[in-house]
Amino acid sequence: MSTTTRTIDTDVAIVGGGIMGASAALALRRKGVSVVLLERDLCGSRSSGVNYGGVRRQGRPVSQLPLAQRAHQVWANLPALIGTDGEYQRSGHFKIGRSEADMASLEAYANLSRDFDLGIQLISGTTLRERCPWLGGRAVGGSLCPDDGQANPRLVSPAFALAARRAGAQILERTPMTSVEHDGKLFTVRSGTAVAVRAPVLINCAGAWAGALAAQFGEAVPIHSGHPAMAVTEPLPFFMHWSLGVEGGGIYCRQVARGNLVLGGGSGVALDADRARSERSAIATLAVQAVELLPALKNAHFIRTWSGTEGYLPDRQPVLGPSSTTPGLIHGFGFAGAGFQIGPGVGEVLAELARDGRSTTPIDAFAIERFVPKAVAEVASTAAAQ
Repeated sequence: MSTTTRTIDTDVAIVGGGIMGASAALALRRKGVSVVLLERDLCGSRSSGVNYGGVRRQGRPVSQLPLAQRAHQVWANLPALIGTDGEYQRSGHFKIGRSEADMASLEAYANLSRDFDLGIQLISGTTLRERCPWLGGRAVGGSLCPDDGQANPRLVSPAFALAARRAGAQILERTPMTSVEHDGKLFTVRSGTAVAVRAPVLINCAGAWAGALAAQFGEAVPIHSGHPAMAVTEPLPFFMHWSLGVEGGGIYCRQVARGNLVLGGGSGVALDADRARSERSAIATLAVQAVELLPALKNAHFIRTWSGTEGYLPDRQPVLGPSSTTPGLIHGFGFAGAGFQIGPGVGEVLAELARDGRSTTPIDAFAIERFVPKAVAEVASTAAAQ
């Protein structure tokens, strides 16, 4: 067996082939920058491909709305960009209020986000029952964002990687990063003895596993893994166009054209470092909440359940931006189960940072410095330069 290592020199190396990394690779190629992406499994097979499929701006922290708006424009051009619509539709996203306090909170968010022109409409009373006869009695109203929607993550996320490859990116699947080094000028990312990728810029899009890479450069962050409980029903007569959420958290749900309802809520369990599944208790709770809000599901059968692994930081905000210790290192991780919609916008921001050193979209709120004390960053930066 040959042990000769294949060495690839490129402008930018990316670790992680989810929607963030793949869209960054595509954006870089559209700027004429050479790029190599390493993915431990298949692109889009992790959280980017097994999530709920909600494409929503509503409900995000205001600090994320510039990113969400940028991504919203990318989603509008999806077929031209990646060669498929990915079953994307601007069906509307409706966030349900179950109390007057919930409605007050939804109204406050509508006012807080007004500068971003989300077009939010508050609906309650007779209007709610007229427009949503399928809603159960617990719902007293809600907030509709008409241009938010849904898509099929199993189609969209891999399609970004395929589009990047067509544009000239080198996409190396089933190629896990086993080590990374930095000599002050170049990063060398190795996958065993098979390949070594050398680049002056490294983008860390390793999802729930990104913390380990950051820690190697003196930027340990308190990231932890979460495992959402997901389920899909048998096909039912179509009755609901909107994608649904609930104020304060809980069930989320959408109905696809075939009639199946995709639902999520609660937590699954990790089987090992790479696999997770939904727990029976979580699915039972999900079923109760689903029937309470959508009585049409009373006799529906779940035909499949699943989970995945997502990365969460304590403030539920991502790390997005340059390293505080190592020039050329750029982070994009920790999207707390809400990265699908903003993913294409994040990819464009990462490409700008890699090529230009700055982004046209404000990202200061996501700096890694909020977790890495300045003194630690200075020591690590000095050590890295020696």
